Amino acid sequence: MPAIVDKYTVGKKYDRRVKLTDEDKSTIRELRQKGWTLRQLASEFNVSKRTIQFVVSPHQLEENLKRRKERGGWRVYYTKQSNAEYHASHRNYKRQLLQAGKLQERSTGGDE
Repeated sequence: MPAIVDKYTVGKKYDRRVKLTDEDKSTIRELRQKGWTLRQLASEFNVSKRTIQFVVSPHQLEENLKRRKERGGWRVYYTKQSNAEYHASHRNYKRQLLQAGKLQERSTGGDE
């Protein structure tokens, strides 16, 4: 049976998978033009150099995704149990956000 929080979306602001905000990305591009190295930027924003590369050169990300698709796509690296544990953890996170009043009910109009 679905949990009550399943009808809510986390949105970009509270999505734990998002490493950089749009503001961060524009700042990275500006700093890169000022001469900062990829390593310096990665250290400053606490992400990998590859993530910085993809922000600075979005065409590299597109090429990478294309090559990945040609190789057969993504591989599944989790077990059924670890997947269930992740979903339970995510639902608990959403419950905390709901109690704090930070979630909105999922709209039928599209993504947030």
